[in-house]
Formats: sequence, C-alpha cells, structure tokens
Amino acid sequence: MSERAPVTDEDFVALRHRLHAAPELAYEEHETSALVASYLSEWGYDVVTGVGRTGVVGTLRQGHGERSLALRADMDALPIEEATGLAYASRNPGKMHACGHDGHTTILLSAARQLAASRQFSGTLRVIFQPAEENNSGARTMIEDGLFERFPADAVFGLHNWPGIPAGQFAFLDGPAMASVDLVIIKIHGRGGHGAKPHQTVDPVVVSASLVMALQTLVSRNVDPLEMAVVTVGSIHGGVAPNVIPDSVELQLTVRTFNAAIREQIRQRLTALVESQAASFGASAEVFYPRGYPVLVNHAAETEFARQVARRHFGEERIDTSLRPITASEDFAFMLEQRPGSYLFLGNGDSADLHSPHYDFNDAILPDAARYWVQLAQDYLATNAVAA
Repeated sequence: MSERAPVTDEDFVALRHRLHAAPELAYEEHETSALVASYLSEWGYDVVTGVGRTGVVGTLRQGHGERSLALRADMDALPIEEATGLAYASRNPGKMHACGHDGHTTILLSAARQLAASRQFSGTLRVIFQPAEENNSGARTMIEDGLFERFPADAVFGLHNWPGIPAGQFAFLDGPAMASVDLVIIKIHGRGGHGAKPHQTVDPVVVSASLVMALQTLVSRNVDPLEMAVVTVGSIHGGVAPNVIPDSVELQLTVRTFNAAIREQIRQRLTALVESQAASFGASAEVFYPRGYPVLVNHAAETEFARQVARRHFGEERIDTSLRPITASEDFAFMLEQRPGSYLFLGNGDSADLHSPHYDFNDAILPDAARYWVQLAQDYLATNAVAA
C-alpha cells in the first residue's frame, strides 16, 4: 500500500488490511500509533502521542462553537494465532486482530479525514485512539494520564462491531450495557503428603472441589433473582503426580455483574465463603481480588441522541432492536464514568465470533460506519445544537 494518506473507501479498506496484517498487543502499538498520528497530522489535526503510553489524541477546532466532542477507537490486538488463511492475515506469530480493532481504528480515521475535509461543524472535535483495551485497562491509563483534563470533552462516544447482527445495522443499549468483570485468584493452603495416607494431610484438592460447587451459590442464593451475576471458575492448578497430595491449589475466577452494588456484594460474600469453606476442612485460604472493568453504563440523553443520528441519517430500518445487555466487558466503561456518552454496536454480519482465530472484520460496513461518526459529530457540533 502507498504511504500517502488514504482518501477513497478502497484506500481505507487497504488500510484496514494493512493494520490487520501487523497486529500489536497492549502497549506495543508503536507502529499503529505512529501511522495514526501521521495521517491525523497530514489532515490538519493537532496531534499528541504517548497519551496513556501508546495512545494518540487528535484535536480539530472549527468555528466558534463552545461544545467539544470525543470519539474513541481501540487499536490493540489479541494474543491469538490467526487461522483465517486470508491474504492479509497476521504476519506476527501469535498475534491477531480478532476483535475488529483494526476496523474500529480505520472507521475513526476515515471519519476524521472526512470531517477535516468538510469542516461542517462548529466546536472542538477530539479523536481518541486508545491502546490496550483487551484486559489491560488502556482507557484507565489514558484517564490517569490526564485524558479529559488535557483534552476536555462534553461527551464521548465509542462503537464496537458485533457478529450476529446484520451487517451495517446499528444497535443501542440504554443504561447498563456491558458487564463489569473482576479477576479473583484463590490460593488454598493445606498440608500435602502421600496419596496412600490422606488422613495425615489436609487435602487442598478436596477443598477446591467443594469450593467450586459452593461458589455457584453466590448467584443462586445470595443475588436477587431479578439481578444478573456470573461466577466462572476458569482455572484450577495443583499437584504434579497422581499419588501425591499437594500443599496448595490455586483457582482463578471471573465475576461479572450489571450492578455496582451486586458487584460489591459478591466480593464480600465470595471472600467470606472461601475463607470459611477452607477452614471447615482445616485448610486456609488467600483471596486476591483485583478490580477489573466496571459496568459500562450508557447515559440516557447521549444514547438517545446517538439513536436519533442513526434514525435521521440512515432510516429506522437500519436500527436493530434485538440486542440485549452483553455479559462481556469493555474498558470504555471508565470513560463513561468520567464523561456523559454512549457505546453503540454495529452489525458485522454472519462472521466468526469475536476472539475467534477465524474472525475477520467486515470491510463492507466501513463506509457507513465512518459516515455515522461524521453525521454524529456534525449534529453534535452544529452551530445551533442543543444539549444531547
């Protein structure tokens, strides 16, 4: 692909393929950030790099409008070996754009170019290219680096492609839209020994087996049935031989909720349950509970504004109403804790699921997705715009 900045839809498809072939993991997005920054600079944006380590923020001011708007795209890839067989498949072993961040980055770049070329708005536009969305809290890192103090915004919007929704359909969720997620690491300490003499041991494997079942009661017997929570034990490690009882076992869990109060309730109950369950067997337990992403809560006025943009410029038939709140998590939630805004979804069609080694972003949705950002920015920063 030529080094000139992309202009046509075909150019942006080629750019998306270029990004797809060169995926970079969290906080390693140096080439991607440099490419983004060079294009934004060429189009007339004031560009700051290194925000939140490898993030990029472009600012474009036009007219005398006092409002400011931020649009965000994520840039990082996943540690997955690609299995698509595409001509533009990843050239970096064990790294893959398996969530469509290559598409999100391309969409926002295309919109940024169009807005810079037309200048049909009055106010301040911020385009945020965020690193490390995948389990590394890049949004929080940018915020801690002064994102909204250095680059003020009255509202912030983001989008994610979504397999299973018809290609090019827009979907909007009010209120809690994506779940919080917390990682829990539990270490059960017993007393190891010979498998032939279990009475001389405190078997942490047995404690762990009992605990896996007991943990399910957190949802079934502690959480209001009208609320939602998911407790998943995804990893158990302990022992090295079939005839040796180990000294300890480690379990790793994720906890997901749509309610901050339920999130805290589970943290308290889980800790108490683990400690008492271990003690009942004569063992002890350590619980490590690092906080993950909070509940992603879309603000009512901004979500309705985003919905009306789609309705006004694309028609009612382009709005999908089947999407329900999503139990996956997204660190855009941190930005929505700082500023009003909304996170919307764009149909990727009948593709492989996100995080699959067979996934690929649907190039056909690029032009309309970029046009949506353009229309949203122009409507929000219109001379006579009213508050969302």
